[in-house]
Order: sequence, then structure tokens, then C-alpha cells
Amino acid sequence: MVVGAGCLISLIGFGARSSFGLFLEPMTVAHAWPRETFALAMAFQNLLWGLGLPIAGAIADRRGAVGVIAVGTMLYAGGTLAMASAESGTALLIAGGVVVGLGMAFSSFSLALAAMARVVGPERRSFALGVGTAAGSLGQVVFSPVVQGFIVNYGWSLALTLLATMIMAMLPLAFVLPGNPTADQNDGGDFGLTAALTEALNHRGYLLLTSGFFVCGFHVAFVVVHFPAYVRDLGFDAAVGAYAIAILGLFNIMGAFLSGVAGQRYSKRLSLCWIYAGRALVITWFLTAPMSASTVYLFSAAMGVLWLSTVPLTTGIVAQVFGPRYMATLFGVVFLGHQLGSFTGVWLGGRIHDLTGSYELMWQLAVALSVFATLIHWPIDEKPLVRRSQTV
Repeated sequence: MVVGAGCLISLIGFGARSSFGLFLEPMTVAHAWPRETFALAMAFQNLLWGLGLPIAGAIADRRGAVGVIAVGTMLYAGGTLAMASAESGTALLIAGGVVVGLGMAFSSFSLALAAMARVVGPERRSFALGVGTAAGSLGQVVFSPVVQGFIVNYGWSLALTLLATMIMAMLPLAFVLPGNPTADQNDGGDFGLTAALTEALNHRGYLLLTSGFFVCGFHVAFVVVHFPAYVRDLGFDAAVGAYAIAILGLFNIMGAFLSGVAGQRYSKRLSLCWIYAGRALVITWFLTAPMSASTVYLFSAAMGVLWLSTVPLTTGIVAQVFGPRYMATLFGVVFLGHQLGSFTGVWLGGRIHDLTGSYELMWQLAVALSVFATLIHWPIDEKPLVRRSQTV
């Protein structure tokens, strides 16, 4: 039941989040905003998600995830609802940026993944994390065409209201998760949160993992928010962009499963190196291939396999090195690096487009950062730490 509820929370939370890019064009056109206005709100959304998650993780590690996710769900839904009535860039920044961002942090799929990791043994942990991540991708498959249908048939404002209603479905699911964070395992139970954070922040591999996850955030946020508009700039119908996001999520289901399996059998850090190198090759191909709807869909499929496949491996390294006891907090700090990348990718995408009329420079930056991430994951030490209390 815990794994099932965690998967559904991941599905709804990530699915809703992945659909916000579909609102970029209709909202900016309706309000005569530059794209940077919408992009800045989404950038702050990602930043607040990143800043809030370590706090949410620390509370969940001490008191359980139930109340944290319940509060986060209400903020997430409330902020989405408020976006429908935002008449200025400032109002959008507060509703869609600050409130939704904090709601995402306190209802994050990573909190559900941490709860799942505590109820399975180490021999099944990477696979369970892969299943939870794949559920988030399934949400992207489901939500993108559904929300695009809402926008086409009911308008973007009512579509946001319906989306907020769907987000509220996470509320009852939160109460299925364990209420006591130490009820199902005691790994590191005598090791305090402050000591765990200090230990991690002095671990070279942890810092490299956090820096590398910045690149994942840059890619994911830029593509989710700007790719539908980029497809429209290429002259394709808006439905092509929605289908592209759905295809990306569909193929990431396979990617997340394969990533979870690879994490059980092979080196997690080397698997991450292959994923980032693959992203560099796929983006380079996309920029040089003859452009058509088929090219867009093929790019989405290839990137989908490499998309959130980083999450089971990254969370797996955190749990493998430091143990699952404070996983929500420790992954929250790593995820902050991801969200700093997300902030940069979303905002810079809008800024560069408004200045140059093109996303070309952003794609080039995405390739360069892929190469950087490939190199930075190579020296990570993924061996479990042996603490003094474990050797007595």
C-alpha cells in the first residue's frame, strides 16, 4: 500500500507539474506578457521547490511524511487555482512561483520515494525507486494531453481550475504513508540529523552528485516549460508540443525502469555518466536533423529514455552511501542543486528567447552541460560509509 500510494503521489505531482509549459503561450498571449514573465514565475517555482525540499525532508525525517505532503498538496492546488486569476506578472510570480513552488516542495515525489525506500530492503531499493520514478513519468503521459484538451475545449483559465482539482487527489493518498519515519527501519537511527548533514556535506562524492544534478534540472525544466512553445515557433500545431511532452514521459517509464534495474546490477555513477553523455548526443542530433513532426517525436522518445532515469540512480547513491534514515533530507539538499539548475534553465530560456528570438543558444548550453555532468560523475565514490558506531 505504501508503494502504491507513493507511486500515485508521484504520478499526480509530477504529471501536474509537467503540464505548466502548456500554459506559456496562451497566458502570455492573453495578457500581452513577454515570455520572460511566465518563465520567471516558473523559474521561481523551481527555485522555491528546491529551497523548500530540504526543510520538508527534515520535517518528514523527524515526524513522517503524512502531514508534510498534506500541507504541500493544499499549497500546490491553491497556487495553481490562483494562477487562473493572476492579472499581472507579480501576481503570477506569487501564485505560480512562490505558492506552487512551496507546495511542490512539501508534496514532492522525493518524499514519497523516501517513504518507499524505508519499507523495502536494500536488495530491492533501486528497483522500487525506479518504479516510483516511472509513475511520475506516467503522470506526464496522462496529464499533458488531458490538460491540453482542457485548454482547447474550456480555455486556459478553467483548465488551471480543473488541474488544481486533480492535484487535490494527493491529499487522501498522503495518509497511507507511514506516520512514524523510524517505524520500518532503524538504519542510522542513533545518528542525528545534524551529524548526518555534516557528514554528507564533507563527502566529496555527495558534493559532486549535487553539482551534477544541477545539469539534470537545467535540462528538465527548460524542456518541460519551453519545448511546447519551441515547437510552435517551428510552425507546428500546439498539439504536437503536447504530444511531444507525453511521448517524453511515456518513454521515460521505460528509462526509469531500466535505470532502477541498472542500479541494482551495475555501478550507479557510471550509469549516470552514460545517461548524460547520451543526452549530449541526442540534443546534438536534434539540432542538426531535418526538422519535422517525426523528428520532434523521435527526440522526445530518445530524451524520455534519458529523462528521469537519473533519479533512481541519484537517490540510490544517497541511500547506498549514507543509508535510508535521513534520505529525504539528504536527497533534498541534492535536489536543491537540481532546482538551481531548473531556475537557470527556465529563466534563461525565456531571457535568451526574448533577446535573440531563438532558443538556439539554450540548446548549445544544454549540450555543453551534458558533457560537464558526464565528467563530474566519474570520480564519485559510491561505497557505503562505515560509521564508528557500526564498527563497535
